[in-house]
Amino acid sequence: MSESDEKLLGRMLEGDEEAFTTLYRRRQGPVYRFALHMSGSAAIAEDVTQEVFLALIENGRRFDGSRGPLLSFLYGIARNRVLRRIGKERAGEPVSEEYAGGENLLDDLTRRETVEQVRRAVLSLPEAYREAVVLCDLQNASYEDVAAALECPVGTVRSRLSRGRAMLAQKLAAHVMRSVS
Repeated sequence: MSESDEKLLGRMLEGDEEAFTTLYRRRQGPVYRFALHMSGSAAIAEDVTQEVFLALIENGRRFDGSRGPLLSFLYGIARNRVLRRIGKERAGEPVSEEYAGGENLLDDLTRRETVEQVRRAVLSLPEAYREAVVLCDLQNASYEDVAAALECPVGTVRSRLSRGRAMLAQKLAAHVMRSVS
């Protein structure tokens, strides 16, 4: 059975490099995906992911397990870094996802277009709703973990998620209607 994130953090803070490596390998993927969905930029997501783990090394003692799991703490750091970056750089065009060449080129192109439309729609959501949608729907975080990451009540997360999903559905439906016309 693997050690909990919290135990790894404790070992890491005592200077155990192996614990840091294990924690990084375990949690860098979710942190990167969150930053990518929030910023739309692979470069920003890569930078933010590195910054999150550097911040953990420097400020890991600030983690309070009574407020939520370590992953929520990492999402909170990532959130602040992404918002700071977006404010400074105003990210450009969303990064398009590459697919392996399949037998059916039309299916691949359709899938790319759909992924890109969803990505644009998510990026166009107001920040508070985008955070809730990305963490709950794309990262599969629990309401409690999202509330801890965003430092707000669970009820606020639920209302932001509901409103964000409704806005996302409207944006995607409007795109479908424009495509059909």
